[in-house]
Amino acid sequence: MKFALDEDQREFKALLRQFVDNEIVPVARDWEQAGRYPTEIVDGMKDMGLFGITVPEEYGGLDLDPVSFALVFEEIARGWMGIAGILGSHSLACRLIAMHGTEEQKSTYLPDLATGKRRTGIGLTEPDAGTDLQGIRTTARLDGDHYVVNGAKMWITNARYADPLPVLVKTDPTASPAHKGMSVLLIEAGTPGYTVTKDIPKLGYKGTESCEILLDDVRVPVSQLVGGVEGRGMQQVLSALEWGRVNIAARSVGIAQRAHDEALAYAQQRKAFGKPIADFQAIQLKLGELGTQVQAARLMAYWAADAVRNGRADGATGMAKIFCSEVALQAAIDAMKVHGGYGYSTEFEVERLYRDAILMSIGEGTNDILRTVVAKSLVSGETVVG
Repeated sequence: MKFALDEDQREFKALLRQFVDNEIVPVARDWEQAGRYPTEIVDGMKDMGLFGITVPEEYGGLDLDPVSFALVFEEIARGWMGIAGILGSHSLACRLIAMHGTEEQKSTYLPDLATGKRRTGIGLTEPDAGTDLQGIRTTARLDGDHYVVNGAKMWITNARYADPLPVLVKTDPTASPAHKGMSVLLIEAGTPGYTVTKDIPKLGYKGTESCEILLDDVRVPVSQLVGGVEGRGMQQVLSALEWGRVNIAARSVGIAQRAHDEALAYAQQRKAFGKPIADFQAIQLKLGELGTQVQAARLMAYWAADAVRNGRADGATGMAKIFCSEVALQAAIDAMKVHGGYGYSTEFEVERLYRDAILMSIGEGTNDILRTVVAKSLVSGETVVG
């Protein structure tokens, strides 16, 4: 078993770290508090080619392996988790199109998506359907050479910039089981009836918008059906979400690493009773546990990413997402405790890390639901522990 990055991955991580330290860390807290959209950071990611990390090289992308993909989100989330969200939804949608799109769809969209000239997200969640995607109500009725789409989506990252937005719909609402009647349509910005109605206020995860979308008699050409065949939408989405769980696990590692860094630095600087609080055993116990858990989470995230590279990995990615997200939240809490009263202040980074960490146990499937996914993979023998 290999527990180390190869030379290319180490160089790539160093490049990412330099970008984050120079372009994101100095502005994240102030821009988040001001509600400022990070346009300059997005432009920097475009220049680095990061919008093409899941786009095949033939369409101008980087086509990163899953471990290198994880490195991107670990490092960016270490700086500002909201920025990782801008890139995350885009990358999953690109992966979906690259894996399942028709040749026309790939050649039309992927080159511009790879450069960031076009941006995208993924339209799954609805007001009454989140983790249970088979419960969606958005329908697409065939009318000649168009589908007529009606419904609503919410919590859609990049909604105001997505062009096109892959949207999960029911092309056959009567199908049983429901997933056999589900498809994905690529809906272009500006299509009549497609409206981004509002940005949803959030506790954390600032920097990127999360929006509600209304679909009112939206006419979508049949050529925009991903893969050109109805009834494959759920499988297409789930294959992309494997990478999504790696994304969330890696973001969690980034948050946990930043919490560790902030706690360690503060403990060495802050003095009490004439000496740094890092000299007190109570603080040392927290720092020791924090560092241990961060490294364990990192190895879990890389292991799951490597499992994706080797084939279907629902169990491994579920385990990583559960473990890493819970480490991130505990790391943020422990970092706040090390800071004492200052940890509760918006003048320090750790309160933002706490607000961002909470989402990691919810996004890409709640941890409780994922525990059942992991259990099923163990029972089936798909995932083997040991």
